[in-house]
Amino acid sequence: MNRVRTATTDDIFPWQPDEISGAKPAHLMNFIDGKWVKANKYREVVDPVSGEAFIQMPDTSEKELAPFIQSLAKCPKYGLHNPILNGERYLMYGQISERLADFLRSSEGDSYFTRLIQRVMPKDTAQCRGEVSVAATFLENFSGDQVRFLAKGQTTPGDRLGHEAIDYRWPHGPVAVITPFNFPLEVMTLQTMGALYMGNKPVLKQATTTSIVAEAFVRLLLHCGMPAQDLLLIHCGGQVMEKLVTDPVIQFTQFTGSTSVAERLLKLTRGRCRIEDAGFDWKIVGPNAIPSMLDFVAAQCDMDAYAASGQKCSAQSLLAVHENWMKLGLLARTAELSARRTMKDLTIGPVLTWTNEMIEEHINKLLRIKGAKIQFGGKRLKRHSIPSCYGSFEPTAVFVPLKSIASHVALVTTEVFGPLQVITTWETKDDLKLLLNICNSMEHHLTAGVVDNDPDFLNNVLGQTVNGTTYAGIRARTTGAPQWHFFGPCGHPAAGGIGTIEAIRNIWSLNRTIIKDTNVPSLGE
Repeated sequence: MNRVRTATTDDIFPWQPDEISGAKPAHLMNFIDGKWVKANKYREVVDPVSGEAFIQMPDTSEKELAPFIQSLAKCPKYGLHNPILNGERYLMYGQISERLADFLRSSEGDSYFTRLIQRVMPKDTAQCRGEVSVAATFLENFSGDQVRFLAKGQTTPGDRLGHEAIDYRWPHGPVAVITPFNFPLEVMTLQTMGALYMGNKPVLKQATTTSIVAEAFVRLLLHCGMPAQDLLLIHCGGQVMEKLVTDPVIQFTQFTGSTSVAERLLKLTRGRCRIEDAGFDWKIVGPNAIPSMLDFVAAQCDMDAYAASGQKCSAQSLLAVHENWMKLGLLARTAELSARRTMKDLTIGPVLTWTNEMIEEHINKLLRIKGAKIQFGGKRLKRHSIPSCYGSFEPTAVFVPLKSIASHVALVTTEVFGPLQVITTWETKDDLKLLLNICNSMEHHLTAGVVDNDPDFLNNVLGQTVNGTTYAGIRARTTGAPQWHFFGPCGHPAAGGIGTIEAIRNIWSLNRTIIKDTNVPSLGE
């Protein structure tokens, strides 16, 4: 097969990002049994920046699910490949990964996906390009022989000659991958490829607002050599996908998205699901203030709270600042940096799941708490064409005294998927104890940041908290989902994750032990 760098985006994709418009909408299709298939009905996806309908997406109904189920049923429970069957496919996916990475690293591939992401999930170019880079590095990590190393097992000596226990990593078989709008390439790439690597046959569904990115990736996968029968793509609403994943043919579902949907899926699938849900993520800034690091810490606080307009599952939702940093002016500096964000460069932009009315209602509830006030922001964006079905709010922080938070934990820790955070301050050991109790009382524990360089302080906080991905040190953040470390929640037995060998093995495969006993006993033995 020719290397992907010799192909152009016109060869692979039926639409170019900057050509998609109301006059020339992109028409999406489902992918079933190796064929691109139209749906009986379509829905319009609205451009988050201009408000015009610019994508026609299949509005697949429950009556159209039979072909998906029939195709998935062709994959046995033992998968399309496993350590004993069709082992050459591990090598095939290592080669496919290399070709995918090769394309994403090319200037044309990088530009294509960066701009396509930006059209449907408006965020600044660096944020969009970061997704492409992470996806490419992940694919490079699993090129060559690395896919077969994912399926590495182990042996245990038995009781006699010819007797041993062999542990294998075994696929689930037919599976479902449900991915979110906020990282339409990165999360989808890491989870979908993990499913394929381990021998599963996935049906992929992405959030409706960004499903064009999923279709583009599937088209690239096919171009890079993925067998057409290995994967299905469905464009549909949540209720239809719920019907599909509860069909007995699907053995396992991986879901990344909102907490309420994750909890519902766990019940409907009777636990045959792994979740990487949202979380009210916190950052504690410790007592050891370093004046030379003021600008860096402020910039990281601004980035964690407001990059992608706050629409990250790892966004900084609660910032607890020690009084020593307050004296240095940390909040004032953070407010200055946040005020520089503009629609012009999409450092602030449309909020896709919260309207302005919803954001304002939540802010008003917070302001009824004793001592609460607007720290900065608090107003709608001006001079834009964002449609009213989406939010358009400036970076906002609401200050709530620590003791008042303790009396209103449920309200204060309600996650707003937008540019809003709660800020508080602390000073004493008793304050820290109260703060840690608040952090541990939350139901969901995705990311956290502990900003300090004192090992005793760090160990004190880290040893008494549970967040799955926790950044510690003076450069600590809350946001970041790269390919080199595990990223996912903790504190729940169904918690999933992405990025690493361990994440892929634990989510997309099961342990199977085969005990071999081949020695022929002698007479009288």
